[in-house]
Amino acid sequence: MMDYQEEIVNEKQLDDLLSKPSAEAIEMFSRVEGDIMILGVAGKIGPSLVRMARRACDEAGVVKKIYGVSLFESDEQQKKIESIGIETIHGDLLNTEFIKSLPKVKNVFFLAGMKFGSLDNLSLTWAVNSYLPALVVEHFNNSKIVAFSTGCVYPLVSVETGGSLETDLPEPVGEYAQSCLGRERMFEYGSIKNKTKVALIRLNYSVELRYGVLVDIATKVKTEQEIDLAMGYFNVIWQGDVNDVVLRSLEHCESPAKILNITGSEILSVREVAEEFGKLFGIKPKLVNEESKTALLSNSELVYSIFGRPKIPINQVIKWIAKWISDDKKLLGKPTHYEVRDGKY
Repeated sequence: MMDYQEEIVNEKQLDDLLSKPSAEAIEMFSRVEGDIMILGVAGKIGPSLVRMARRACDEAGVVKKIYGVSLFESDEQQKKIESIGIETIHGDLLNTEFIKSLPKVKNVFFLAGMKFGSLDNLSLTWAVNSYLPALVVEHFNNSKIVAFSTGCVYPLVSVETGGSLETDLPEPVGEYAQSCLGRERMFEYGSIKNKTKVALIRLNYSVELRYGVLVDIATKVKTEQEIDLAMGYFNVIWQGDVNDVVLRSLEHCESPAKILNITGSEILSVREVAEEFGKLFGIKPKLVNEESKTALLSNSELVYSIFGRPKIPINQVIKWIAKWISDDKKLLGKPTHYEVRDGKY
């Protein structure tokens, strides 16, 4: 079990915890050959992932260039990533000439994707989620590629199943999830065509104190909004644990592409989590509707057999979030839409 504090008081402390490399990650980077590139570095997960990679390399005593590629929302955002020893490259990944200009490093992490507002701009959603991966896997055909996907490619399943397995057939609901399966198929195509080693990360859901399903539920409890129980169950995993497994997946890339489910070990109840936040806030949650028999759930036993189980328990994360929100600390304001059942994001 990783050591962790009972309370996280500021963003620096939070960012340090999210990017703390495990002994296994440090040891891996001591033997990984070549430089590293993270495409889509400025999203929700990118900054802590790239910082963990930097810290792991430094602690392993190895010298590597780590590139962070993004459009970047501001100069401040770009400079913050550069300040930790990352060489940033500003550009539009949908620009084929820009893709061709990128240095062909040996190790690539693909984080780019579109979910929020995908229903309002479906052609862009497909371009980012399916067309872009085809460009990337062709340009980096001699690299190892760890690419983020999503558990949304699975159908809704009953709680009794324990969640979808990597061997289950995908049945994406809605165009967002279909475009994400398109992303996987493009990486699989490139992996087979060029013998490129790829790992596809089906993630749901990553959480920390500023965003995630737990923050969505906690915020609704705190502001006394109704919480819909129709999507009554979910999985989550601490983002620091996600970062660790994603980085270490570099040594498990294969051709054809290897699929890995990353999520927490528990199936959580929306009702029970809302009631727990209610106790911590001293507020009675406003729960509406009843739990459906199915939910979007994944099973990560394969990943646990390779990398071990998550180190940060979710009951601790719930306490951290309750204190963070009670103290009016910064939130990202990016809801997960975990309650969506028809695939329309």
